[in-house]
Amino acid sequence: MIIMAVDYGKVRTGLAICDKQEILSFPLKVIKEKNPDVLCDKLTEKIIENKAELVVFGLPKNMDGTLGESAKNVQNLAENLHKKTNIKIDFWDERRTTITAHEYLNKTNTRGKKRKSIIDAVSATIILESYLHFRKVNHNF
Repeated sequence: MIIMAVDYGKVRTGLAICDKQEILSFPLKVIKEKNPDVLCDKLTEKIIENKAELVVFGLPKNMDGTLGESAKNVQNLAENLHKKTNIKIDFWDERRTTITAHEYLNKTNTRGKKRKSIIDAVSATIILESYLHFRKVNHNF
């Protein structure tokens, strides 16, 4: 199944995608968009373009596991995307993914504008890889 992951941000939203066999995942794009309605349209385009069958949204839970304003914004965007496309939606705890993404980029010495332009897509890839691992371990194919 082709799965797209979304790391939603107020300014930049990172996207990642996997192959049909759910083996390889990779950064797809960073969308710079503040308006959630316009972002929903751009996500719809990427879903169609990449033939995604499921979209996994990183859910930014608080460290105590509760949902704050950011998580509710993600849920609203996901709901609007589902209404528009009828695509299956799932959520995945994204706590610490940005920290992990920064660690990866430090190891590859990615700095400056390049780093800022890809950090969200790298975060989306980490979300997707974690989600795929969970599916594989739990045989949810």
